[in-house]
Amino acid sequence: MADDYLTDDEQWEAVRHWIKENGPSVVAGVVLGAAALFGWRYFETYRNTNALKAAAQFSELTVALERNDSAKSRQIADGLIKEYPRSPYADQAQLTIARLYVDNEQLANAIAPLTQVMNNSKDSELRQIARLRLARVMIDQGKPDEAIKTLAAGTPGAFGARYHEVRGDALYAKKDIPGAATEYKAALAAGDPNSVDASLLELKIADLGATAAPPAKTASDTPNKAKP
Repeated sequence: MADDYLTDDEQWEAVRHWIKENGPSVVAGVVLGAAALFGWRYFETYRNTNALKAAAQFSELTVALERNDSAKSRQIADGLIKEYPRSPYADQAQLTIARLYVDNEQLANAIAPLTQVMNNSKDSELRQIARLRLARVMIDQGKPDEAIKTLAAGTPGAFGARYHEVRGDALYAKKDIPGAATEYKAALAAGDPNSVDASLLELKIADLGATAAPPAKTASDTPNKAKP
């Protein structure tokens, strides 16, 4: 309340004294705040711009794959990994490189990019896809036991049907016909048209001399009995 009784000159002198004492720190705070705001906006702009560039390159990669242009696909994929290593498109590029190696029957070279995605991707679905593809490569290499161990180290989740099918392929490669049939039937029971090819599974089961399990009945499948 003492300030209420100061004269105008005394109040102005007090303000000048406060500015002299606190001005530098206030100015520094304003400068730092402005710099932080500018830095954040610059970072956001930079990140958004990079995301757009990465998306554009990934679109080019998709077109190259559709045209079966392996050389162009590999060039774009390598560029995505080098220029945008932390983007989700880099994981897709690694999967693409693995696919190109498999298509060229260079199975050993497909191991590294698939392992990279399986162990390091931030996308859980991509990690599962990489694990399944890696297991398939191991089966094709004549290493079904390693494929089974690779599958066992993962958590199937929504990919349960695919896990059963690939595990069935591994067991078939080991000449474990009953085990393979069991896994194929489990895949057929757990799958849906978007996750597994039911027709292909039925053919695999038939080739083993086994019979596919009938689909589970639902309440709507049970006929209503007439009341007496």
